Parts: sequence; C-alpha cells; structure tokens
Amino acid sequence: MKILQNILIITVTTLLFGCGVTKNKLGDVNLNGTWIPIRQEMAGQELPMSFFQTQKLIIQDSAYVLIAENIDKGTLNYENGKMDIYGEEGENIGNHFTALYKLEENVLTIVYNLAGGSYPETFETQSKETLFLSVFRKE
Repeated sequence: MKILQNILIITVTTLLFGCGVTKNKLGDVNLNGTWIPIRQEMAGQELPMSFFQTQKLIIQDSAYVLIAENIDKGTLNYENGKMDIYGEEGENIGNHFTALYKLEENVLTIVYNLAGGSYPETFETQSKETLFLSVFRKE
C-alpha cells in the first residue's frame, strides 16, 4: 500500500507542474502545466480508475506538485526522455526516483523506477515490481 501511495504522489506531482509543449533551454520539451492521469499500471497490472481519478500532477519548470490523498512536492530534472524526481515535502521527502518520459501531442507518459537507481529501460512494467507507469493528459 505504501508503494501505491508513493506512486500516486509521484504521479500527481508530475501532473501539477506541466502543460506546455514548448522547448526548454536545452532543446527538450517543456512539460509545464497541469496533468490528469488517464491510465496507471504497476508491475504489469492496470490500476482501477478509482485509484487515480482525483489526482493531478503540476509541473512548473523544475518544481512539481502531486495532489493525491496527500500533497507531495519536490524538484525534477528532465531531458532527452529521462527524468530525475526529488521529493522535498510529503510522503516522498528525501526520495530520488528515476523515470523515462515521452510526450506525444497532449499525452505525457512516465514510467518510474520506484527503487531509484537506474532508469527504466522501456515503458513496459510487466514482471518488474518496482516500475510504475502513469499516462496523463493535459488539463
């Protein structure tokens, strides 16, 4: 249950600070805006919509807020499809998560390695207990 809470917090945090599809200074996409989860899975298992229907992820430059059962805040760095997320307030304070992301039109897909360490190799979570996938649409 704690892992699912962490996943929710990360997802909401990511959604709360990102909406734009402009380029940042490094030439990568700008994720600024509010993101709403439309699909989530962990270890290959789809999570029911009731689990994430009230979540939001807000991204503003290098800050994020994830609104779920609790509010999680922190910083993130992203470039070339890789993301580093650092929890500073809330359930994930002191945690560092690595992730892959892709933005296609107004759909942001993020697969998180909840164990930290290495980046996920693909967006597949099947048979990988520490991987969490969240698909967002721009609000």
